[in-house]
Amino acid sequence: MQADCPKQYLHLSGKPLITHTVERLLSHAAIDRVIIAIGENDGYFAETGLGDNPDITVVTGGATRAQSVQAGLEAVQTRWVMVHDAARPCVTHKDIDALIHAAQSHSDGAILAAPVRDTMKRAQPDGCIAQTVDRQALWHALTPQMFPTLHLKVALASAGDQVTDDASAIEAAGGHPLLVPASASNIKVTHPEDRVLAEFYLSQQEGKS
Repeated sequence: MQADCPKQYLHLSGKPLITHTVERLLSHAAIDRVIIAIGENDGYFAETGLGDNPDITVVTGGATRAQSVQAGLEAVQTRWVMVHDAARPCVTHKDIDALIHAAQSHSDGAILAAPVRDTMKRAQPDGCIAQTVDRQALWHALTPQMFPTLHLKVALASAGDQVTDDASAIEAAGGHPLLVPASASNIKVTHPEDRVLAEFYLSQQEGKS
């Protein structure tokens, strides 16, 4: 991100990115609590003021995504849990509604996802094209991802620390979560130009998340 702080603390429209994300989640009628996993030596989170919210629980995360999710799961007391990236502040209530409906009707849960629209290439080790990959059945995995809490705990415990999303752990345990089509606005802020796009989406969604 070419920034002097972790990307979740970069300011978008006057607020830290993570604040936009958490406020979007807590403003949804079906979400009672948000659990945030932060780094052991995080020197930025306290400045957000989020820790003062009684509907937020803060836990110490781990060295990997999987470890941080596992730490958060220890504080979950509900049957179902959603896992969301702090760097996705533009998720809509409409998509969360669709995710909840789909997940609760499927024993392996569900994830928000977007069909791949671009032509996909597989690379050779030298960086040249090896082949064109059929995109018909390919999807971008997004978040939130929603699963039965116990199912996710068991799956993550056996999958190891290198899974890049929570659905991968469910898959490794033999599960097949549902894919729920989501809005293209649910971007992950990863590169400097993503900040501008996220601010645009947030301004468009204001008052109609």
